[in-house]
Amino acid sequence: MSAPVFRDATPDDVPAIVALVESAYRGESSRAGWTTEADLLDGQRTDAGSVRELVAAPDSMVLLAQQPGADALLACCHLAHEGAGSAYFGMFAVRPGLQGAGLGSAMLAEAERIARTRWACTRMAMTVIDVRAELIAWYQRRGYMRTGEHKPFPYGDARFGLPKRADLRFELLLKDLRR
Repeated sequence: MSAPVFRDATPDDVPAIVALVESAYRGESSRAGWTTEADLLDGQRTDAGSVRELVAAPDSMVLLAQQPGADALLACCHLAHEGAGSAYFGMFAVRPGLQGAGLGSAMLAEAERIARTRWACTRMAMTVIDVRAELIAWYQRRGYMRTGEHKPFPYGDARFGLPKRADLRFELLLKDLRR
Protein backbone atom coordinates (compact mmCIF):
# COMPACT_ATOMS: atom_id res chain seq x y z
CA MET A 1 0.00 0.00 0.00
CA SER A 2 1.34 3.44 -0.90
CA ALA A 3 1.45 6.27 1.63
CA PRO A 4 -2.03 7.54 2.49
CA VAL A 5 -3.35 10.97 1.61
CA PHE A 6 -4.70 12.91 4.60
CA ARG A 7 -7.47 15.49 4.44
CA ASP A 8 -10.09 17.24 6.56
CA ALA A 9 -13.55 15.70 6.44
CA THR A 10 -16.50 17.55 4.96
CA PRO A 11 -20.21 17.05 5.70
CA ASP A 12 -20.39 14.82 2.60
CA ASP A 13 -18.03 12.35 4.32
CA VAL A 14 -20.26 11.74 7.35
CA PRO A 15 -21.92 8.47 6.17
CA ALA A 16 -18.54 6.93 5.22
CA ILE A 17 -17.01 8.00 8.55
CA VAL A 18 -19.84 6.41 10.53
CA ALA A 19 -19.49 3.19 8.52
CA LEU A 20 -15.71 3.09 9.06
CA VAL A 21 -15.96 3.70 12.82
CA GLU A 22 -18.70 1.11 13.26
CA SER A 23 -16.72 -1.47 11.24
CA ALA A 24 -13.61 -0.95 13.38
CA TYR A 25 -15.30 -1.21 16.79
CA ARG A 26 -18.61 -3.05 16.64
CA GLY A 27 -20.01 -6.29 15.31
CA GLU A 28 -18.41 -9.20 13.55
CA SER A 29 -16.62 -7.07 10.95
CA SER A 30 -14.59 -5.46 13.75
CA ARG A 31 -13.12 -8.84 14.73
CA ALA A 32 -10.94 -8.74 11.59
CA GLY A 33 -8.83 -6.12 13.38
CA TRP A 34 -7.35 -5.95 16.85
CA THR A 35 -9.13 -2.76 18.03
CA THR A 36 -12.57 -4.33 18.30
CA GLU A 37 -14.74 -3.51 21.29
CA ALA A 38 -17.24 -6.24 20.34
CA ASP A 39 -16.53 -8.21 23.54
CA LEU A 40 -17.10 -5.10 25.68
CA LEU A 41 -19.96 -3.27 23.98
CA ASP A 42 -22.89 -3.81 21.67
CA GLY A 43 -24.85 -1.11 19.92
CA GLN A 44 -23.44 1.87 18.11
CA ARG A 45 -20.03 3.51 18.48
CA THR A 46 -21.18 6.76 16.85
CA ASP A 47 -23.94 8.14 14.65
CA ALA A 48 -24.32 10.59 11.79
CA GLY A 49 -25.56 13.43 13.99
CA SER A 50 -22.57 13.18 16.35
CA VAL A 51 -20.07 13.02 13.50
CA ARG A 52 -21.75 15.92 11.70
CA GLU A 53 -21.35 18.01 14.89
CA LEU A 54 -17.63 17.14 15.11
CA VAL A 55 -17.05 18.09 11.47
CA ALA A 56 -18.85 21.43 11.89
CA ALA A 57 -17.65 22.48 15.35
CA PRO A 58 -15.13 25.31 15.68
CA ASP A 59 -11.64 24.23 16.82
CA SER A 60 -12.51 20.69 15.74
CA MET A 61 -11.81 18.52 12.76
CA VAL A 62 -12.18 14.96 11.57
CA LEU A 63 -9.02 13.83 9.81
CA LEU A 64 -9.33 11.23 7.05
CA ALA A 65 -6.81 8.91 5.39
CA GLN A 66 -7.37 7.58 1.89
CA GLN A 67 -5.39 5.71 -0.71
CA PRO A 68 -4.22 8.18 -3.41
CA GLY A 69 -6.85 8.31 -6.16
CA ALA A 70 -9.41 6.25 -4.22
CA ASP A 71 -12.63 7.27 -2.51
CA ALA A 72 -12.77 4.64 0.25
CA LEU A 73 -11.72 5.77 3.72
CA LEU A 74 -8.83 3.88 5.29
CA ALA A 75 -8.75 5.63 8.67
CA CYS A 76 -10.15 8.57 10.58
CA CYS A 77 -9.80 10.44 13.86
CA HIS A 78 -11.29 13.43 15.58
CA LEU A 79 -9.11 16.29 16.83
CA ALA A 80 -10.30 19.15 19.01
CA HIS A 81 -8.34 22.16 20.19
CA GLU A 82 -9.06 22.43 23.91
CA GLY A 83 -7.11 25.65 24.47
CA ALA A 84 -4.15 26.16 26.81
CA GLY A 85 -1.91 24.30 24.37
CA SER A 86 -3.88 21.05 24.49
CA ALA A 87 -5.62 19.00 21.81
CA TYR A 88 -7.96 16.05 22.27
CA PHE A 89 -7.66 12.94 20.08
CA GLY A 90 -10.62 10.58 19.67
CA MET A 91 -12.84 8.54 17.36
CA PHE A 92 -9.74 6.85 15.95
CA ALA A 93 -10.58 4.09 13.50
CA VAL A 94 -8.59 2.09 10.97
CA ARG A 95 -10.29 -0.25 8.50
CA PRO A 96 -10.10 -3.66 10.27
CA GLY A 97 -8.32 -5.52 7.46
CA LEU A 98 -5.58 -2.87 7.39
CA GLN A 99 -4.84 -2.79 11.11
CA GLY A 100 -1.33 -3.79 12.09
CA ALA A 101 0.27 -2.49 8.87
CA GLY A 102 1.44 0.92 10.14
CA LEU A 103 -1.51 2.99 8.95
CA GLY A 104 -2.63 3.73 12.53
CA SER A 105 0.84 4.96 13.47
CA ALA A 106 0.93 7.20 10.39
CA MET A 107 -2.52 8.56 11.19
CA LEU A 108 -1.61 9.29 14.81
CA ALA A 109 1.62 11.02 13.74
CA GLU A 110 -0.31 13.20 11.28
CA ALA A 111 -2.87 14.11 13.96
CA GLU A 112 -0.04 15.11 16.32
CA ARG A 113 1.60 17.18 13.55
CA ILE A 114 -1.68 19.00 12.88
CA ALA A 115 -2.22 19.71 16.60
CA ARG A 116 1.29 21.20 16.79
CA THR A 117 1.21 23.22 13.58
CA ARG A 118 -2.45 24.27 13.23
CA TRP A 119 -3.18 24.99 16.90
CA ALA A 120 0.33 25.29 18.45
CA CYS A 121 -0.52 22.53 20.91
CA THR A 122 2.17 21.13 23.18
CA ARG A 123 0.19 18.13 24.42
CA MET A 124 -2.34 15.62 23.21
CA ALA A 125 -4.98 14.09 25.46
CA MET A 126 -7.20 11.07 24.89
CA THR A 127 -9.35 8.69 26.87
CA VAL A 128 -9.24 4.91 26.45
CA ILE A 129 -11.38 2.25 28.11
CA ASP A 130 -8.92 1.14 30.79
CA VAL A 131 -9.49 -2.62 30.36
CA ARG A 132 -8.08 -2.28 26.82
CA ALA A 133 -4.53 -3.17 27.94
CA GLU A 134 -3.25 -3.99 24.43
CA LEU A 135 -4.53 -0.69 23.04
CA ILE A 136 -3.12 1.33 25.94
CA ALA A 137 0.25 -0.42 25.44
CA TRP A 138 0.15 0.56 21.74
CA TYR A 139 -0.33 4.22 22.71
CA GLN A 140 2.41 3.98 25.34
CA ARG A 141 4.85 2.77 22.68
CA ARG A 142 4.04 6.00 20.82
CA GLY A 143 4.82 8.22 23.81
CA TYR A 144 1.48 8.45 25.61
CA MET A 145 1.56 8.24 29.39
CA ARG A 146 -1.08 6.81 31.66
CA THR A 147 -2.26 9.43 34.16
CA GLY A 148 -4.24 7.27 36.56
CA GLU A 149 -7.08 9.78 36.10
CA HIS A 150 -10.34 7.99 35.34
CA LYS A 151 -13.69 9.10 34.01
CA PRO A 152 -16.87 7.05 34.28
CA PHE A 153 -18.26 5.21 31.29
CA PRO A 154 -21.64 6.75 30.29
CA TYR A 155 -23.75 3.75 31.29
CA GLY A 156 -27.36 4.18 30.23
CA ASP A 157 -26.53 6.40 27.24
CA ALA A 158 -26.99 4.18 24.18
CA ARG A 159 -25.18 6.75 21.99
CA PHE A 160 -21.93 5.31 23.39
CA GLY A 161 -22.87 1.65 23.11
CA LEU A 162 -24.48 -1.01 25.24
CA PRO A 163 -21.96 -2.31 27.81
CA LYS A 164 -21.56 -6.06 28.27
CA ARG A 165 -19.80 -5.62 31.62
CA ALA A 166 -20.12 -3.38 34.64
CA ASP A 167 -16.47 -2.33 35.15
CA LEU A 168 -15.90 -0.02 32.16
CA ARG A 169 -14.31 3.38 32.67
CA PHE A 170 -12.00 5.66 30.73
CA GLU A 171 -8.41 6.52 31.59
CA LEU A 172 -6.83 9.78 30.48
CA LEU A 173 -3.62 9.38 28.47
CA LEU A 174 -1.33 12.32 27.69
CA LYS A 175 1.60 12.97 25.36
CA ASP A 176 4.00 15.88 25.37
CA LEU A 177 4.12 17.01 21.72
CA ARG A 178 7.32 19.01 22.21
CA ARG A 179 9.42 15.84 22.13
